[in-house]
Amino acid sequence: MQAPDPIAVPPEITAWFDARGWRVRRHQAEMLAASDAGKHALLVADTGAGKTLAGFMPTLADFTPTRLGDAKPPEGLHTLYVSPLKALAHDVQRNLVTPVEEMGLPLRIETRSGDTPSDRKRRQRTKPPHVLLTTPESLSLLLSYPESLDLFAGLKRIVIDEVHAFATGKRGDLLALALSRLQAIAPDMQRVALSATLADPESFREWLAPWGEIDTVELVIGEEGAEPQVEILLPDEERVPWGGHAGRWAIPQLYEEIRKNRTTLVFTNTRFLAEFIFQLLWDINDDNLPIGVHHGSLSKEARRKVEGAMARGELRALVATASLDLGVDWGDIDCVVQMGAPKGSSRLLQRIGRANHRLDQPSRAILVPGNRFEFLEATAAKDAVDEGQRDGEDFRPGGLDVLAQHVMACACAAPFDEKELLAEVRSSLSYAWVDEAVWQRVLGFVENGGYSLRAYDKFKRIVRDRNGVWRLSHPEHAARHRLNAGIIVDSEMLTVRFRNGRQLGKVEERFAASLSNGDTFFFSGMSLEVEQVKDMDVIVRAAKQSATIPSYGGQRLPLTTHLAERVREMLVDRASWSRFPDDVREWLEVQDWRSQMPGPGQLLVESFPHANKHYSVYYTFEGWNANQSLGMLITRRMEDRGLVPGGFVANDYSLAVWGLREVEDPAPLLSPDILSHEFIEWVQESHLLRRAFREVAVIAGLVERQHPGKRKTGKQVTFSTDLIYDVLRKYEPDHVLLEAAWADARARLTDVGRLANLLERSAEQLVHVKLDRVSPLAVPVMTMIGREAMPQGAVDDELLLEAETLAGEAMRVDVPLDLEGD
Repeated sequence: MQAPDPIAVPPEITAWFDARGWRVRRHQAEMLAASDAGKHALLVADTGAGKTLAGFMPTLADFTPTRLGDAKPPEGLHTLYVSPLKALAHDVQRNLVTPVEEMGLPLRIETRSGDTPSDRKRRQRTKPPHVLLTTPESLSLLLSYPESLDLFAGLKRIVIDEVHAFATGKRGDLLALALSRLQAIAPDMQRVALSATLADPESFREWLAPWGEIDTVELVIGEEGAEPQVEILLPDEERVPWGGHAGRWAIPQLYEEIRKNRTTLVFTNTRFLAEFIFQLLWDINDDNLPIGVHHGSLSKEARRKVEGAMARGELRALVATASLDLGVDWGDIDCVVQMGAPKGSSRLLQRIGRANHRLDQPSRAILVPGNRFEFLEATAAKDAVDEGQRDGEDFRPGGLDVLAQHVMACACAAPFDEKELLAEVRSSLSYAWVDEAVWQRVLGFVENGGYSLRAYDKFKRIVRDRNGVWRLSHPEHAARHRLNAGIIVDSEMLTVRFRNGRQLGKVEERFAASLSNGDTFFFSGMSLEVEQVKDMDVIVRAAKQSATIPSYGGQRLPLTTHLAERVREMLVDRASWSRFPDDVREWLEVQDWRSQMPGPGQLLVESFPHANKHYSVYYTFEGWNANQSLGMLITRRMEDRGLVPGGFVANDYSLAVWGLREVEDPAPLLSPDILSHEFIEWVQESHLLRRAFREVAVIAGLVERQHPGKRKTGKQVTFSTDLIYDVLRKYEPDHVLLEAAWADARARLTDVGRLANLLERSAEQLVHVKLDRVSPLAVPVMTMIGREAMPQGAVDDELLLEAETLAGEAMRVDVPLDLEGD
């Protein structure tokens, strides 16, 4: 794209930048120029580059006196801003209000999410602000109202922030369908997407564009910023741990870092670890520093309180999950700390960018590995960041359960013609693959639940008239849809509250079920004692001490293929080992001497006896989901072959399987035909397909979680979905939701794509090494045996003795070993 004409930037905007000692960045002006040329735009710019202002530059310009002239400001909804997080929308509102007020622009800005009061939501549908900041789910709900056709008729622009965070998943499917619907309502609407971490911008251009119109999307690359400064924290005197993920060894060093800085942001990969690390920091907080905790299960009030305190610079440290790693602009953060492995270079870059949040100042980050493999992963991620390499998930076909939900939303808004709606649906990359046959199956499901369920009136939601127009079968279905629509299907949650009604947040039903009166636990930064578990509430009071921390069954962050390959290359690059700490280098050198390294393209399998059992460790580097699936399949084949399997454990890097009889040759256990026979049989028999069906049934609206004034428990939802699942498996195995569940089970729950690559690799380059005892590389996964069911973090103490025993056996050399090669 040619350099934009600086005259195109209204003087009011230029003057505002000048008054702050800033300048309009090239990419900010280019985003305005793309809008003026009538094009959609994708901006890829470093964190701190002013992406949000760049995305809103055309909107701000539309409301300047220079461009308005004698005309009145536009009325109605002008710009939609969509973010993956409610916290990000509120942060953007704070940061947008300042330039709008200081420039004196006649621009009203509001947010809309699940936390927005219902009376404000009603008013927004009839008297909307000029700019509405929302999430994909709230936008989809807005589109389900009859007023939406008038509300969005004059929409000029939609800005999608942090597009990488959700475009490749089901929330992206929902947003893609919303984009198609909005474009149909407002044909001249411009689409804008922003991101700092896209590995493949072209694929995101294709997703953003109306199908087949990628040339209408201008790719804008931001000005480069200062290189981030990333360091890996190591123990002062001790060795890098063999096992564990919490990184609790680093707490004293982390506390000293917090004391030195104005503000430190500490990221964890799970909600449990956020509470666990916060508690450990608070236990040694002799200076009584203000330290906060933030994650998605805390109450709205608790999250807002912490966000406000951070914005005002009142906290010295904040421990958080991914609930805060996207775009939140707190410029006074000196340092970002990542507890545990980052799992991907793009995710790490995103989190690093929270420090300083200025383009011309380097962001500082510290990585805290929990164990030795995590040290290698942290090193690989640091190298990737230093080289500017990014990673991310690939796009896949849109989910049919999401499409069914969208069809119902459209019916709630107004009657629709099926051919017109199909053309609209197919105008997105996610659903361009939908043909007439698939479309009729989806319509049939929304109409009456499908062949096996059509006799039940509760599933009859839409009807077609003589003119081929579809409409709701009864108005009450609209209210039921809006009460239950959504994409995120968490485990059922119970509210934690004091007896006076003050809410602290939510814990999972399975954790609450384990509590009795008088039990104590740590949550929301407080020690709590259970007074009563009643209905959907855990009623608590303050306690002096606590014993447990709630654990959550959320998805594990997947190790990206890109980072896994870097770790594998590192293992065989012996010259690079010299930069590692002595104990890590010794670990690898003894492994190399006693066994072999798993090189790129290979699958190394080690077999050895231990504790009167026979063990095999498969070094896959394909992530926990794929390794867990492989473990299930291997143990099934071992059982068929009389090898008496005892069990398995998995992490992101390897899989350990044990039994009473030795595996002489692992190759037959790994033949690729395992995916065409045993895999299908296993998935159908296991809980995986039922779990996937439960989620798609809720998303598609087949099973409702909420009724007016009442919410089903997780057990009730599970009972309903299991009952329907069994009926469909028996009488309608080709039901559209079973197909959707299969797609989820294959892609998300089992990571079948990576599993297939692994099996293909094993057929070509399987290396089997027989040992007389456990190898050094096997110790991290072996320490997990018997402890995987325990909450993360709590296992660390339990691991120490077992790890030292295994390590002593693994690292013992029976002859003098010359590690220097002299």
